[in-house]
Amino acid sequence: MKCIFLDGSSLEPDDLDIARLKASCSEFKFYNETSKTDLPARVQSADIIITNKFVIDESVINMAPRLKCIAVSATGTNNVDLEAARSRGIAVTNVQGYGSNTVAQHAMTLILALSTNLINYVQDVRSGAWARHHLFCLLNHPIQDLAGKHLVIVGSGEIGQALAKIADGFDMKVSFSASLRPETAAKAGAGSRLPLSRLLPDADVISLHCPLTEHTRNLIDAKALSTMKPSALLINTARGGLVDEQALVDALKDGQIGGAGFDVLTAEPPKNGNPLVDNILPNLIVTPHCAWGSREARQRMVDDIALSINAFIKGEKRSRVV
Repeated sequence: MKCIFLDGSSLEPDDLDIARLKASCSEFKFYNETSKTDLPARVQSADIIITNKFVIDESVINMAPRLKCIAVSATGTNNVDLEAARSRGIAVTNVQGYGSNTVAQHAMTLILALSTNLINYVQDVRSGAWARHHLFCLLNHPIQDLAGKHLVIVGSGEIGQALAKIADGFDMKVSFSASLRPETAAKAGAGSRLPLSRLLPDADVISLHCPLTEHTRNLIDAKALSTMKPSALLINTARGGLVDEQALVDALKDGQIGGAGFDVLTAEPPKNGNPLVDNILPNLIVTPHCAWGSREARQRMVDDIALSINAFIKGEKRSRVV
């Protein structure tokens, strides 16, 4: 079996042990990046392709006559044409649960930073505002306790559950919104969870941990933002596109909500600009899609890919999407 990794640099592999991954196939090629020019020659003889964000559409699949398996080094598989793979009998695997703790940790970090106005207080120290102040302390930005506050989590998978566990340690009230999947929501007695629209007006913090689908795109739009508390915080470490970004900027400027912390954008990197990057607001924190990137999480990902490839070669199904 010949295996190639098309865009390995996206994992920042320099601090990782990829020995198991290299040993998973008789021939292994690791490419930091792959251009469209390089692509045909690289995939032509590949039995297994590993991709993180490189798009494997039908045209790429047709370039690889020997292709038997596509291993996605992420949970989301929207960069792979699953129907084209299925029609060719090509297996598709993904990696799940590798970053649950680190993403939940990042979400809580954003909640803490916003609720304590951390970034603004750090800037006050760096600018000399504290040194110029006449009192021993500087309290010119509002600070709020998290204890007793209502955290609404959208998405009850591993990351959402991990965040709920952390929030419990801060004595927060935690609610999960009802499923956003139409087939689940339509079932009578689908559960005791309230729909998001019912939870938004009471939420002090909303944290998004759901996939981006046709049903969740712009889930938080201008209408939803208008129903939130003026002190509420909105956190998104899931997917860009879940929130109408311009509507969010408008809401922050107008004081409709208290603050927002985002690790994802609709287009990444934001080479052509983005409302959340172009507007420097005191109650907005944006990080560069790094929530998943702890060394431990990336190592778990690499090891999990190796396990899935070994299982595929043995004829076993593991982490299969197709």
